[in-house]
Amino acid sequence: MNTSLNLNPNALIKKLFLKVDWEGVLQHIATVAIQLILLTIVLLLINWIGKKIIRHIFKTSLRRTNKTIAPQKLDTIYTLILNIFKYVLMFFWIYAVLSALGIPVGTLVAGAGIFSLAIGLGAQGFVSDMVNGFFILLEQQISVGDMIKINSIEGQVTYVGIRTTQVRSIDGTLNYIPNRNITIVSNKSRNSMQALMEIPIFNDSPFEEITKIIGEINKNIDMEKMQITKRPYIVGFSNQNDGTLVLQVAAYTKPGAQFHVRNVLLQKYLSAIKENKINLPK
Repeated sequence: MNTSLNLNPNALIKKLFLKVDWEGVLQHIATVAIQLILLTIVLLLINWIGKKIIRHIFKTSLRRTNKTIAPQKLDTIYTLILNIFKYVLMFFWIYAVLSALGIPVGTLVAGAGIFSLAIGLGAQGFVSDMVNGFFILLEQQISVGDMIKINSIEGQVTYVGIRTTQVRSIDGTLNYIPNRNITIVSNKSRNSMQALMEIPIFNDSPFEEITKIIGEINKNIDMEKMQITKRPYIVGFSNQNDGTLVLQVAAYTKPGAQFHVRNVLLQKYLSAIKENKINLPK
C-alpha cells in the first residue's frame, strides 16, 4: 500500500510549504516591487519635465516669436499635445508594468483570439476620436473660443482634446462631443456675421419716408462701438409666412455681436418710425 496516502493533511501541507524556496520568492517580489517603484518614479519625472518643456514652448517661446498663429489656436494645439503626451506615457507605463510582472504582452495580445478582437473593436472608437481630432486641428476647423454649431449643439468651444471636444451652450450647458461624431462643423467665428432686421409695414406705408429714416440712422451709428464691420443697408421687401410685408435691413458684424446689433438697430428703427407718426402692423 502507498504510504503517502496515510499522511496527515496538515503534515502534507507542511511538507509542501517547506519545499517552497521562500527566500527566492520574497527576493523576486522585492525585485519586482523595486522595479515598479523606480519605473513609476522615472515616468512621473518624465511627465513633469515633459509638461514643463511643452508649457514653456507654447506659453513663452511661440507666443513671443510667432505672430501668424492666433493665441486661441496655440491654446488648442497646446491642449492636444499635452493629451497625446499623457496617453503615450500611460501606454508605456502599462506595457512596462506587465513586462515587469513577467506577463508576455506581445504573446498575450497575439494569442488572445476573441479577446484581442474585442479589444480591437472597442479601441476603434478611440482611434477614430484621435484621428478625427488630429485633422480638426490640422485643418484649423475649430479653435478654443470659437462660436460653432455641431449637429444640434451650438455654443463656444472651451476645449479640444484627443478624444472629445467641449462646447458650452448659450444657457451654460457644457457638451462633451466625441471627435468621431464631428462630421459637419459650422464655425461662426471665422467671418463676419449677418444681422438681419425685418420691419413690418403696410402695403400703403410711405416707403420713401421709411427708407429715409432708416438711412439717417445708419449714417449716424458708431460702427466700432457696435462691432459692425459693414454699414447697414436696405436689402428690400419680403413676405413673412403669414403674408405680412416686411422691409429687410442687413448689417455685418464681428462674430457673436450679430444678436446685439439686431436688437439695438431694430429698436432704433421702430422708435424713429413711430416718432414720425407712421403706423406699422402690430
